[in-house]
Amino acid sequence: LTFPLLSVTLLVSFGSSMLYGYNLAVVNSPAVHIKAFYNTTWARRYGHGLAPGPLTLFYSLTVSIFALGGLVGSLLVGLLVVRYGRNGALSRSALLILLAGGFMGFSRELGSPEMVIIGRSITGLHSGRCCLGCRANLRGFLGLMPSIFICLGLFFAQVLGLPELLGEDRFWPLFLSVVVVPACLQLLLLHCFPESPRYLLIERNDVCGATKALRQFLGTPDVQDVIEEMKEEQQSLSSVEMVSVWQLLRDRSVRWQTLSVVVVNAGMQLSGIDAIWFYTTIIFENAGIPVSQIPYTTVGTGAIEVVMGLIGCFTIEKLGRRPLIITGFCTMGICSAGITVSLLLQTALPWMRYVVVACVVGIIAGFCMGPAGIPFLMTAELFTQSHRPAAYIVGGSLNWLCNFTVGFIFPFLQMSAGAFCYLVFCGICLLVALYVYLVVPETKNKTFTEISHIFA
Repeated sequence: LTFPLLSVTLLVSFGSSMLYGYNLAVVNSPAVHIKAFYNTTWARRYGHGLAPGPLTLFYSLTVSIFALGGLVGSLLVGLLVVRYGRNGALSRSALLILLAGGFMGFSRELGSPEMVIIGRSITGLHSGRCCLGCRANLRGFLGLMPSIFICLGLFFAQVLGLPELLGEDRFWPLFLSVVVVPACLQLLLLHCFPESPRYLLIERNDVCGATKALRQFLGTPDVQDVIEEMKEEQQSLSSVEMVSVWQLLRDRSVRWQTLSVVVVNAGMQLSGIDAIWFYTTIIFENAGIPVSQIPYTTVGTGAIEVVMGLIGCFTIEKLGRRPLIITGFCTMGICSAGITVSLLLQTALPWMRYVVVACVVGIIAGFCMGPAGIPFLMTAELFTQSHRPAAYIVGGSLNWLCNFTVGFIFPFLQMSAGAFCYLVFCGICLLVALYVYLVVPETKNKTFTEISHIFA
């Protein structure tokens, strides 16, 4: 792993995965201020404020519209990368963030809640369009590197949301629009790196450009072996007929692989992690944590996210995929049940509020340990090249749809079911862990033929 290759990987993760993490958590701490802005604007327009139900609906839409934008963006990834290359696709995505930052940053000055919602949808579109490729022999390590940057993005959002920084009412538009800073840095630094060698040779048939880029990335003048390998890949791709989503769903030879992608990707978002990220402040308020302590408690959970993400990244090639993902889902399920028990007992035992915090930390740690990144790796490892694009569309679409579902309905689920709402997440996590244990084989260092034989 040479310095140029590591640098471009870090740059792509910085401008895409970290922004994704930041946008997951940025609406958490200013929730009260955003709701107040919505209510004041509504009263100014129509002469009366919003009732609690419609206000919750508007705020839930603000939170979850990010995922709908991500769904649309994920469907455009392949087209953009083929047409513009990695650098071109990332540059155009960064421009979207500048537009979104403008909408959210000037929303209060113009008295327009709609601009906040539009800005959130555009940030989702950006997150859905950004993707990261890695070399096959480093797919485990580099495949989880984006999850570390997601954790860093969450952590930065939690730190900037402190009252001493951007957590005050007057700063929330600036807090939402901070996303333009990493986008600008990515736009400036992308020009320092060559285009993806794979794109240059396979898509553009530019052997000279691919050779030059490989020499810079690999730090060696002798790249002929890699060029020949890529030419063989180009020839094999030209003879492979890509399978559509409908064909993938009807293909009985890969039905268990397809079902596994559906279960793991949907379970990743329905595990409750989005509820934790989007509504940490509300969860801690309901648990009885003093309001003045909530921002600092949230920052503490963010620091643990980063640590657990690093542990998962550096242990995946030693421990494998199955142990990490099964342990992660089991931990999340047990901790979700722990939140329910703690909330039910907090009236009689006030110290149970701190057990809630510990369970939230456990959910985050379990998620970052494996479920955060392994489903994307497994999607690539369970299919051949002909089936892989369709499998990514299925997995990515489910991922974003379930993200939207949890973000939108959790406040209403919490109002109707109270403490018992976390048992829903508990059941989903334990069922996914059981499915992986019974059905999904270990994919580390195995070829598709070996994996297919195990499924058969």
